Amino acid sequence: MRPRPFLACLAAIVCLVVSLAAPFARAQSGPAAAPVPEARILILGDSLTAGYGLPDPATQAYPALLQQKIDVLPARPGAPRWRVVNAGVSGDTTSGGLRRIDWVSRQPIAVLVLALGSNDGLRGLSPDLVVKNLAATADRVLAKNPSARVLLVGQRMPTSMGDYAARFDAAFPALATARGWPFVPFLLEGVGGVPELNQADAIHPNEAGHQRMADTVWAGLAPLLANP
Repeated sequence: MRPRPFLACLAAIVCLVVSLAAPFARAQSGPAAAPVPEARILILGDSLTAGYGLPDPATQAYPALLQQKIDVLPARPGAPRWRVVNAGVSGDTTSGGLRRIDWVSRQPIAVLVLALGSNDGLRGLSPDLVVKNLAATADRVLAKNPSARVLLVGQRMPTSMGDYAARFDAAFPALATARGWPFVPFLLEGVGGVPELNQADAIHPNEAGHQRMADTVWAGLAPLLANP
């Protein structure tokens, strides 16, 4: 059955209008927005970074609090979307961090935060070994990510450990100076030895302690994110 001439004519007109309007609609919508690139901040640490003993380390440990600080920053055209990766493992030493760095840095890394060494100190391991391990860890990341920046976070031992504590404490700023790395002097600044900021074991920070630690690390990290 043939369509009536009037209906056939009307259908042709509709098709013509649609075909003419399509380019105009595409022009009005504009080009699709380019996806925002993601840049990873890898925080390599021990139980202090992992959030040992916290009710919810995924939201309360200082790396998660750093992500919260980043998420409220004003968006800047062309700036990457920063994502903090918590690579803290309870009980880890600088030797352990070196052994696992290739695995935890399989994805590209823009900033490496080295927050290891406290367990080395508590075990009385050589400060020279700590420096060697931290430098080798950074070198492995930089070999795969030549433009990555390294932020070194210092660790300190109780003065009761005598000369060893002095040598251990001095190893971190010396390494930062030798490598030209930004440096946070002490992860537990204002937290260590403060009962109300620590858990019952007097070693691991509580939620308030992690808030203070996040502020401490942020002071060194924020300038790196401002100039990606």
